[in-house]
Amino acid sequence: MKRDVDDLPVAQRAYNVLRPPQPLWRRLLWPACGALLALLVSLGLWRSGHLVRQVTVEVERPPTALESLYAKVDDDRRLLGHFPYPLATPEELVELRPGLLLHRDAAEAFGRMRIAARRDGVGIYPLSGFRDLSLQEALFFDLMAERNQDPDERSRVSAPPGYSEHHSGYAVDIGDTDRPSLDLSESFEQSPAFGWLARNAARFHFYLSFPRGNKQGVTYEPWHWRFEGTSAALTAFATARETLREH
Repeated sequence: MKRDVDDLPVAQRAYNVLRPPQPLWRRLLWPACGALLALLVSLGLWRSGHLVRQVTVEVERPPTALESLYAKVDDDRRLLGHFPYPLATPEELVELRPGLLLHRDAAEAFGRMRIAARRDGVGIYPLSGFRDLSLQEALFFDLMAERNQDPDERSRVSAPPGYSEHHSGYAVDIGDTDRPSLDLSESFEQSPAFGWLARNAARFHFYLSFPRGNKQGVTYEPWHWRFEGTSAALTAFATARETLREH
């Protein structure tokens, strides 16, 4: 049977129940020490874990393909022969045909050039225009792996992401409407379209970006033309033009 406090012996009751209260500082001392100790331990564990995670990231994370590639940038900002180009903004781009975008200035000039070519009995049409970074990354790295190429080999036919003239919105790949089998090949130079472009494209401020034997070391691309008909377009390609002239 449970006893009330009054049923306990006087001595035991005096010690456990009726003893005078301890000073406040003494009653708070041990709980405070315990809380401080717990805080220090948890803080130490957190910092230790944080440091371990930092070391793991810095030591074990392998560099990405882009990081490894960008480490090869030359003093003149070239990467594997290509110069960097900023991305055209959405406000600057217009749709030349479904799914194909160009800078509005280049698109307007291309339209006039296309009409002029048609009057001369030649059909030209755009194959590729603006490209964002993700598309250029796929064209560079995915095809490099598929074709078992190294970066130097791949860069002769495709620019690394961030280094393509197509990023600017001023570059356009051109085909011959009557010779589609020649699209995106050196044989395009045999087409009526290329012959017409070689004679007339400069009137519309379009110029061949990678002629045969170009100093950038890029494979000859008779289909790849860039627009330089405005101050902004000239500025976009000024570094490449001036740097190559010095060499």
